[in-house]
Parts: sequence; C-alpha cells; structure tokens
Amino acid sequence: LFITSDGKKSGNPRHTKRYEAKLAYLQHKLAKHIADANWGEFVRQLKYKSEYADRTVVEIGRFFPSSKRCHACGFVNESLPLSIREWDCPECKAHHDRDINAAKNIKTAGLAGLACGATGTGTTV
Repeated sequence: LFITSDGKKSGNPRHTKRYEAKLAYLQHKLAKHIADANWGEFVRQLKYKSEYADRTVVEIGRFFPSSKRCHACGFVNESLPLSIREWDCPECKAHHDRDINAAKNIKTAGLAGLACGATGTGTTV
C-alpha cells in the first residue's frame, strides 16, 4: 500500500509499478535534502562550539580537488573516477591512497587558510 502525490491510496501492483520510478526519484531527492540538512546542522554546531572554545574553523571549497591533488607536488589528476582508491602521481611518481591523500590536502588547505586567508573557495577567512 502506498499513497501517490495526488493523495490516492493504492495497493494494486499494477498501479505500484506505474509510480515506481517517480517514487524512487522522490525518495532519492528526499534523502539528499535530509543529508544536506544534517551536514548544515553539523557545520553550524561546529562553528558554535569553536566560538565557545575560542577556536577557529576554516571551510575549504566544496569542489576543492582534495583527493585528486598530489599532496607531494600539487599535480591535479583530472581523470580520476571515484572507483579508483589508489593512484600514482605521473609527475613525482608518489603512490597515494585516495582518502589519506585527501586528508593531507584538506589539512594543508586549512592551515593555508589560517596562515594567509586562502581557503580554496576564492574567498578569504
């Protein structure tokens, strides 16, 4: 049994099949909104607690290539799909685990933001 956007209740499999794609789309969209709201709340609380503890929070850009940028030489590997978890830099030949490399790049960007106001977003702290 489910209810359509028109408010109609349906338990008939024929009608369920008709609305299956739309329902899947709406559920995905709802999940994205919930995830966005939760992330926003996390960032809000982090900023609040950092002000309370007299600390600084530095945001880096959403599209900062943290996992695609070599932390050793700065080369950006543009053609790196998410399925590849480890890669070698063609410039300096360093081997990278994608998550560890991203963590190092995020730390570097955050420290640069504290030092000179650069955050990777085009804005300053």
